[in-house]
Order: sequence, then C-alpha cells, then structure tokens
Amino acid sequence: MGKSLDYIKRRFSDCFDVKYREIEGVLGKTTLVFIDNLCSTEFISDYIVSPIKNREYPCKDLDELITNVLEINLASYVKNKRDLDDAMLHILSGDVVIFVEGYEDIIYCEAKGFVRRGIGIPETEAVVKGPREGFNELFVDNISLIRRKIKNPDLKFEPIYVGNKSQTVVCLGYIKGVAKDDLVKEVKDIVKNLDAEFLLDTNYVEDKLKGSQSVFDTVGYSEKPDEVASKIMEGRIAILVDGTPFVITVPYFFLENFQAPDDYYLNRKFANFTRILRWIAFFLATFLPAFYVAVVTYHFGLIPSLFLFRLAVSRAGIPLPTIIEVLIMMITFQIIKEAGLRLPQPIGSAMSIVSGLILGEAAVGAGIASRITVIVVSLSMISYFLIPKLYSSVTLSALTFVIVSSLFGLPGLFVSIIIFFMNLADLDSMGYSYLFPIGSKENYSFRDTILRGKLDRISRTIVREDGKNEKENK
Repeated sequence: MGKSLDYIKRRFSDCFDVKYREIEGVLGKTTLVFIDNLCSTEFISDYIVSPIKNREYPCKDLDELITNVLEINLASYVKNKRDLDDAMLHILSGDVVIFVEGYEDIIYCEAKGFVRRGIGIPETEAVVKGPREGFNELFVDNISLIRRKIKNPDLKFEPIYVGNKSQTVVCLGYIKGVAKDDLVKEVKDIVKNLDAEFLLDTNYVEDKLKGSQSVFDTVGYSEKPDEVASKIMEGRIAILVDGTPFVITVPYFFLENFQAPDDYYLNRKFANFTRILRWIAFFLATFLPAFYVAVVTYHFGLIPSLFLFRLAVSRAGIPLPTIIEVLIMMITFQIIKEAGLRLPQPIGSAMSIVSGLILGEAAVGAGIASRITVIVVSLSMISYFLIPKLYSSVTLSALTFVIVSSLFGLPGLFVSIIIFFMNLADLDSMGYSYLFPIGSKENYSFRDTILRGKLDRISRTIVREDGKNEKENK
C-alpha cells in the first residue's frame, strides 16, 4: 500500500482538490483517495466511511470487506492488483479509490456527484410535435436516454478511452445482429487508432470517419435521443463523446439532410409537403444566384422583353458589374447571419432582422445593388434556414457556382452542376454510397427516401442478405 499511495500522491502533487482521507478500519489503516468536486462527499461518508468505522467485528480479507461492510452496489466496484495508472483514471473519472494497509489489491468505488446540466429542449433541432428532451454533456445520461427508447438486450455500448492526455470516453452504441459486424469493426478500429493528445468534441472523431475531405458531411449528428435511437434501430452506429451533447451516427446519407425530426409525428401529407419545400429551398440556395448572374451577364435573350425592360430600369445607375453586386450582397448577408448566431438569442434575432432590412434598403438607395439583386440574394439566403444541416456546404457551393457563372455563363454553370452531382455520387459514408438509395442496388435498412411513406411500412421487418431479420424503425 505504501509505495502505491506514494505514487498516487506524487502524480497528484499540487492538486488541491484531490483528497486523502485516512481512517482506522476493520482491516487496519485504510486510505480513501478522491477528487472533492467530482464525488459525493455524503455518499462517501454514509456508505463507505461510516460502515468501516462502525464495524464491530474484524474482517478476514478484502472480499469480506466489500461484500459485508461497504454499503455499495456490488456492480459499482472493481478490484485490481497494483494497476496504478488505472487507479488514477478512476480517480479522475469521479470514483473513490480505497487502499488498505497490507494489501496490494485496490478497490474502485463509484461515488460520482459532480454538477451536470439537466435534460432540456435541444436548441438546434426544434420540433412542432414530438419529444422535446435532448442530450446533455454527460455520456452516461445520454446512454440512459437512448436505452429508454430501445429496450433491447442486444443494444450494446462499448467504451473506448481516447486522447493520450485527456483520456476522454468515446462510447459506441449499436444493436448486435442488426448493425453489420464489419461496420462495427471498422468504426471501432478507427476510434481506437485516433492519435490525439486531447479529445474535446465529436468533431475530432468525425474527421477520421469522413474519409474523403468534402464540403458535405458524410457523418450525421443529432441532439435528440429519438433521432439517434431510430438510426441505431436501422443498423447504424452511434458514437457518444463525453463532454458534448451531440451524438454522431454512421453511415449517413444525403437524403437525410432533408428530413426533420418531427416528420414522423406530423400528418404524412403535410410532412411530405414540407420536404418538397426543403428540396426547392436547396436548389434556390445553391443555384439561384449563379443562374441570375449568368442570365443577366451573358444571356439577355432568355429574359422576357417586359421583364428585361424593368431589369434595365432597376439596374440604371448601378456602377458595379452584376457579379460584384451579387458577391457583396451574399457576403453581407453571411456576415449578418453569423453575427445573429454568435450574439445572445434575444439580441441576435432582432439584430438579424433589423440589419437585413436596413442594409438591403441602404444598398438600393446608395446605388450599390439593384432591387432585383437584393430579392434574388435574399430569397437564396432565406432558403438556407430550411436546410440547416447543409448550411456550410451549400454556402461554399453557391459562391463557387456564382464565380463560374460570371466567367462562363450558362454552359459553365451546367457543366459545374454536373461535376457537383458527380462529386456527390462519388462520396461514401463508411463504405455506403452517400446518395443511397439513388443509383444503388445494395440492401440496407433504410426506406425513408425523398417522401415519407407510411409508418408501418417504414418500420416493417425485412430479411437481410445473410438471412437475419432486422427492423426498419424511424
């Protein structure tokens, strides 16, 4: 005990929050080591210290101490032999480590009592109808939220410690027999081989899982337990990182960017109508400014004569070329949007609305932009809000298309659109086609495509190629 305890004290020197409590117990001198602000001191006093001090009869060994004296859940302790690095990890995780004089074994007792954020409404995935509970920063709470949705003994959660210095817990969640074994093995190998000193967020894991560097995310994320549970039941793998409320899932498909969490709680016809709106918003946000620049710059003949006259009147007195005019307005709206996101919510929403109105009107009045340009760019920018998961990728793509259109007109735009969709078709998510099920014959437990079908069909049990049954839940 003496050398082990000295090693622990040396490694935790100058750490004022690491406490060492010595008591005379039934087996002799006993030392408890724990971090004050991570453990529940009441639990330690009532269920560890008091039973040891008030024991009237001596114990034979550590096994009797654990089973007959310590008033703890038997599943919450681990007994190891001289594994001091593991002991330090338990201390840093909020456990109590018990050293008993004369024994080499070390007892780890769970006594976590740190402050945690409650289960609240997810801010990034608002719903009109449906569950409103969201993940928090503690991965054990997030696991409990998923288990409440999936009461299946085959639901597995495998912890992996990542980060040479942070030792962050990364937990893989999947249903054994539904998730493919090769997919589970591949994800597990990638996570285990992460070479990082610190792991503070899911993005550290996402970078390795993406494979190809594209502006489109081939790894999904969610803050809602029902959304993650549905993907796990489809055969996917959820990856939980301690310290972040976002859970990532793989594989992830392009069509899922147009699905909202409440699509499955609202009327099917209305849900499909909103999905069509999202597809329209995607094409407006990505291609409308570029199409406007190409037509106005090179292809006047495509514009009806009456509208061409109004366009000429609107652009009279504008000294800047159309491409510069559009880029200025697009960048200005992006600045407004980013400022609204970074400011506190009550101020940010008001600032975004006021800034958009004032700057748009001021730009027209100053002759920097025409009214038609303001309308086109504003319609494109508003469309972003219907597809929030494609915000970053569509923003960069739209700017690229605008520049190409200004140089080569509609032919250049059409060629760049073909290259754009070729790039999408070439992407994959953990070996699955990113555009699945479009242009793919591979069987996968995912039937909810462009339009939402009936819920009983989406949740129907099918037979996989290996002969096993699996359910398609959403």
